[in-house]
Amino acid sequence: MAKPIYALILAGGSGERFWPLSRRARPKQLLRLVSKETLLEETVARLAGLVPRERILILTNTEQEAAVRKLLADFPGENVLAEPAKRDTAAAVALGTGWVAAHDHAATMAVLPADHVITNRAAFQETLALAAETAEETGELVAIGIKPTWACPGFGYIEQGEPVHFRNRSDKGSIHRVRCFREKPNPDLAESFLRKGNFRWNAGMFVWSVPTVLSEFNRHAPELADFISQLRDPKNFEKVLRERFSKLPRISFDYAIMEKADRVLVVEASFDWDDIGSWRAVSNYFKNDEQGNAANCAITAVDSTNNIIFDQNGTTIALLGVHNLIVVRTNDAILVCHRHQAEKIKNLIGKLPSELQ
Repeated sequence: MAKPIYALILAGGSGERFWPLSRRARPKQLLRLVSKETLLEETVARLAGLVPRERILILTNTEQEAAVRKLLADFPGENVLAEPAKRDTAAAVALGTGWVAAHDHAATMAVLPADHVITNRAAFQETLALAAETAEETGELVAIGIKPTWACPGFGYIEQGEPVHFRNRSDKGSIHRVRCFREKPNPDLAESFLRKGNFRWNAGMFVWSVPTVLSEFNRHAPELADFISQLRDPKNFEKVLRERFSKLPRISFDYAIMEKADRVLVVEASFDWDDIGSWRAVSNYFKNDEQGNAANCAITAVDSTNNIIFDQNGTTIALLGVHNLIVVRTNDAILVCHRHQAEKIKNLIGKLPSELQ
């Protein structure tokens, strides 16, 4: 009999790349960038029918907690937790593991970022169910890997080893042993990964049983393991969270656990996936005119090419003699920057008035 699946949705973030639409209190997952729903709403909806809402934990931070609760007004309030301090993903996963363990110490658990675009819900659930079944059957950590579509230097990579097959199961060769996790490569190395064909993007989606991940925390991050063990008593949960979380080490989960674990499998995603990490990436979802201008609103363009335009209220924007710009207009700010400087927008944030950060 399959164990119940719990899901930890990581919904923090700094809200820098999509300024001025995003702010510290309103990061990417709380924005309506590519549809009428925010990315967080879509992440929750994607689990419907596979993981009931009472088994989903949304982990955010104190700056964004009010916005998350307002957005998900019909979501169980006790299943939204705010981290008392910023402590990177290892502490966040430890907190989520403690929460799941307090509910069911033998459960299967998925970790999912809240800020990705995935449109094929059926394929997503099929992959997640396969990963959960694999985690239960093998007692190993399972990562979900994305087949690269280009040599992106901005993602971490998973190097696949030999395929793993199970009796009486049709997994179509989509499960492999993990040789190693590779940090974000330079462009040349990314090209070599793509040519080799056995590398997958690490999308930060993981599945495991609670006993398995607890064992890995005990081996590689004992301080975090001790924190989890104290959280497992529901009577102490709030007190332990309040008193201990801010003292935990600031380290990523990949570095603390995944790169050190020796029993890790990767399941290849059968669904579409987009990290949409910048305005340039979001423009792929906008309407394009014959001059290569991409916009979410009406535009009039004369002698203007390859611009990206976003207007919060759908106002018509007129362009004359400008090329390769990003223009974003909100109720209280306007951004104008060269499209090839999109990755540097975060460098602006600290120079802005605090009310606009």
